[in-house]
Amino acid sequence: MGGLLLESCKEKSKSAESTATEETKLAPAPVFNADSAYAFVQKQVDFGPRIPNSKAHRACGDWMVAKLKSYGFAVTEQTFTETAFDGTKLNARNIIGSINPDAAKRILLTAHWDTRPFADKDTVAQYKNKPFDGANDGGSGVGVLLEIARNLKAQPLPNVGIDIIFFDIEDWGEKEGMTPAQGRSNWALGSQYWAKNPHKPGYSAYYGILLDLVGAKGAQFPQESYSLQYAPSVVQNIWNTASRLGYNQYFLPVPGGGLTDDHVAVNEVANIPMVDIVEMKVNNPKTFGDYHHTHKDNMEVIDKNVMKAVGQTVTQVLYQEN
Repeated sequence: MGGLLLESCKEKSKSAESTATEETKLAPAPVFNADSAYAFVQKQVDFGPRIPNSKAHRACGDWMVAKLKSYGFAVTEQTFTETAFDGTKLNARNIIGSINPDAAKRILLTAHWDTRPFADKDTVAQYKNKPFDGANDGGSGVGVLLEIARNLKAQPLPNVGIDIIFFDIEDWGEKEGMTPAQGRSNWALGSQYWAKNPHKPGYSAYYGILLDLVGAKGAQFPQESYSLQYAPSVVQNIWNTASRLGYNQYFLPVPGGGLTDDHVAVNEVANIPMVDIVEMKVNNPKTFGDYHHTHKDNMEVIDKNVMKAVGQTVTQVLYQEN
């Protein structure tokens, strides 16, 4: 795509200039409703912490499946068991929703839906081993994608197929300060499993977009380094679209750090170029906001304006593809 745009810029003929002008037009796209996305986050929090093996985890997963089906998605529930760093056997479920299944051109949208079982960054000692709401860390990405799913039902994309995956057991990881595991990452176990065992044999997509930590007050999204390595043209497309929509204050066109997030296995194992839209602090010793992995990660940290910026940008990117 980048090569075609560059070639258009070099051509001086009127026909080429006309083509370039048409390529830059914003396609009609539905309005992303931040109030609706916020309500989806609240609903997840109302279930309680979505920790694998818990009643809240099972109930929230069932609700998410029902929501996707109500929006016309065919749903696959990929159940599996993994072992956490501490030996806990985790009964996990990746939830995969597909719309327009016969379309050859497919785009993959993902977020993780589980919550961390301990708030090990909390400054209050008695809270460090207790679960927390995970409104932003898990909840916000799911909320944005469910609202996008709702819009896809109301205004379908006839030429593009969309697959939404809610990855499980992303956030168990290791405890703060522990030495990382050798041989595999204990983070993002759900995406590691799916990348090796896709829901459809030979599944592929043109590209993918991962949403993580996309709803906190004051959030900004620099360009994560694995995303720049594996999917630079997709990064450019997303950040350019955000700029054209007026969201420069959120989408910073500067390099950020690299994260072991769900997009890594999708890029390296499934060979699908995937971008991570994730809040990070640039030139700051603290990578994330002070709510991260603490009991501050509740509905008070959620900002509808941030979710609007992310949701509208991703929505616009999808409808440009059509």
